[in-house]
Formats: sequence, structure tokens, C-alpha cells
Amino acid sequence: MVRPSIVLFGDSITEEAFGEGGWGSSLANHYSRSADVVLRGYSGYNTRWAARVAGRAVATVAGAVAAVTICFGANDAALPDRASAAQHVPVGEYRDNLRAICAMLQRRWPGVVVILVTPPPVDEDGRRRYPPYAHDYSGLPERTNAAAGVYARACVEVARQCGIRAIDIWSRMQKFPGWEKSFLRDGLHLTPRGNRVLFEEVVFALKDANLSLEALPADLPLFGDMDPDNPAKSFEDEGEWAEC
Repeated sequence: MVRPSIVLFGDSITEEAFGEGGWGSSLANHYSRSADVVLRGYSGYNTRWAARVAGRAVATVAGAVAAVTICFGANDAALPDRASAAQHVPVGEYRDNLRAICAMLQRRWPGVVVILVTPPPVDEDGRRRYPPYAHDYSGLPERTNAAAGVYARACVEVARQCGIRAIDIWSRMQKFPGWEKSFLRDGLHLTPRGNRVLFEEVVFALKDANLSLEALPADLPLFGDMDPDNPAKSFEDEGEWAEC
């Protein structure tokens, strides 16, 4: 049996996914006996840069890839006249870049399940308090929740047009009272509770794509299925042991 991989491709929301309480580490734990979770996160990247390097980013991912999450937009949505202007990408180009990234990954891994993840909501008060933006002479946040929402809706639209799944984390998080401080540690990046919300949404999307724990077999017999009197019988379908 070939153990499949789930690739996480995105910006800092993805790069931080294996941190303490991160959604990627939770996903790796969830699929510990069924799939490998491979991290490809690039803090600060927008879709313009990601589209140029996507092939290089996943070039070393070996084996069968069952699914890939694509989470970009938080940097594209930075306002063009504020402190993070260098990261801004117009929303029309953002749509085109997402399509190009999806198409490239689908060519590389035919049949792969692609899941687009929207940028998270923005707590503007949190951004104003977070260095170096706390000392921006304008006194205005370099990102706004309204702008993030425009990109989130564009992400969902691209998913619909391409016939792939989308996780609208921008809308989902805002259904919870106090989401600003509960889910975001600096107005943008996720707290452990925010990571938990995204983890649960990814697990649901994978289950919807028939990639649940129940659908993926364990890569070796489970302890409870072993025959202690005849252990070799438990491995009959697992191939020969390699000689040392």
C-alpha cells in the first residue's frame, strides 16, 4: 500500500500550521496512521509570487498526493496605499493566480483533491497594535476586514468556477462572538483556537472528498488486529521484510 500525502501550500497561515496548537500539526496527528501531511508554507507571499514558485515548492514532494490545500490572499489583500503595499495584488489578478496555481497542481497530480482556503478575517484593532504597524504615521491598519472579505469571496468564486472545494474561513470565524481576539493573536495570524476552527474545517472538507480516517486504511496492521500466536500472518499482505 502506498501511503498518501496531504500537502499544505500557502502563506504564513500555512507556514505557522505546525506551530504549537497549529492546524497542520493537528492534521498530522489526526492522520498519523493513514497519510503524511507535508508543509509548504511561505510567510509574506502573495499569489503573484506563489504562482511563480509553486512548481519548485512542491518539486520534492514524493509519492502519491491525495489532497492539497491552497491558502493565499491575506497578503494580496494588503491595502495598496499603506504599510504593506508591496504585498498587494489586485483582486482580478488574485483570481487568475489562484486558477494558475490550481491548474499546475492538478497537472502535477492528476486526480488530486484541491481545497482552496480563503484568507482569515482581520481584526483591525489588533493590526494597529501590532509592531511595526502600531507606529504607522497614518494611524490606520495596513489591512482591513472589508478588503479581506473581497478576496475571500473571490477565492470562493474561483473554487466554484473550477469545480473544487473551498473553505470560507473568513465567514466561518465571524460567526463566533469575540472572534477578533479569540481567533487572532495579532489581528491576522491564528491563535490555537483559531487554528482549531481551521483544522476542523479542513477535516470536514477531506471527509467530503472521501479522505476521512474511515476511508483511508492504516499503513500497517493495527495492534488490536495482530495475532500474537502467529504475527507473520498479520503481515502477509504487507510485502516481504527488507534484508538487513
